Amino acid sequence: MTNDKRCDMDRFGLYVHIPFCERKCPYCDFLSFAGCGKTVKLDYAGSLIREIKAKAKKYSDRTVSSIFFGGGTPTTLQTGETLRILKTIYESFNVASDAEVTTEANPGTVNPYMLKEYKKAGFNRISFGLQSADNKELSKLKRIHTYEEFLFSYDTAKQAGFDNINIDIMSALPGQTVKSYEETLNKVIGLDPAHISAYSLIIEENTKFYDKYKDGKGLPSENTDRKMYALTKEILEDAGYHRYEISNYAKEGYECRHNCLYWERGEYLGLGLGASSFAGGMRWKNDPDLAHYIASSNKQKYEIVRLTKDDELEETMFLGLRMMKGIKETPLITKTYGDILKRHEDLLLIERKDGNIRLTDKGIDVSNSIFADYIL
Repeated sequence: MTNDKRCDMDRFGLYVHIPFCERKCPYCDFLSFAGCGKTVKLDYAGSLIREIKAKAKKYSDRTVSSIFFGGGTPTTLQTGETLRILKTIYESFNVASDAEVTTEANPGTVNPYMLKEYKKAGFNRISFGLQSADNKELSKLKRIHTYEEFLFSYDTAKQAGFDNINIDIMSALPGQTVKSYEETLNKVIGLDPAHISAYSLIIEENTKFYDKYKDGKGLPSENTDRKMYALTKEILEDAGYHRYEISNYAKEGYECRHNCLYWERGEYLGLGLGASSFAGGMRWKNDPDLAHYIASSNKQKYEIVRLTKDDELEETMFLGLRMMKGIKETPLITKTYGDILKRHEDLLLIERKDGNIRLTDKGIDVSNSIFADYIL
């Protein structure tokens, strides 16, 4: 397998949801569970395999260009179960020889045997959720690892043969300063990963952090958050990481193909609890009830949404504009959004270049409000 492909348009992806964690992070609103025992995980893996086999028949004419194991924490499954799931995918789908095959991982949940077996089985990309290189900040996030344990996990992945590694980091954390964030950035750069995802903490409803920080007290000020944001772009680009999406930076050729598929509205099949899919102009989501999924994974009921032309146009705008290259300007886009485009261009929020529309640096700073303008 190779990782020298950039985002391309003719592809089909698989997302595999593993909803288990060692501990539920207080800022996380993803569909995931902590404290599930070995039996539940084994039963879930069996149900997931049945779903894979049942659904693959409908996509026999598609070639899978990317596979993404997300969660939760996929590396909390026993190694043998993960390999069995991946083997079933390879046996059931037509997987491209150069497919990008990613697993998310939390530091502290991997070991040398696991990662060597993962690499041998076909995984060629791993995404570590570091979040911060400061142990005090990690403690406030209730992460299960220290920075030193992350370093061991990262080195273990390198020794297992992974050269396509992403590191997730976060800014605007409780107690974080511009200096401590800059230290995290510099430590991560020093490890020379292929890809870095840099996100600002968002306080989501129905999380423990929402109850604690919904009024903003205890969090960095908005001005401090903006300084961290500016530092991210400056330091990462100076270190040779090009920004290809609002929150994602990569060395040339290491852009995450699977995530590009989402932003460019490529088609994908979601497998596992609550996993979302998009194909044939429709979006649907798997059953989010764990007990029901385990009992009837291949006989699920879905809420299917058939997208209208307006829906598709909206998605093209607010997903595609996340990419630094922007979107191709078409007569339909110009006709539908002409006044909005002119206003954004006059305000220096977007620019038109070589037939594309893309956000300027100023536009990226206020991207959420821009995206809202394209909702019809």
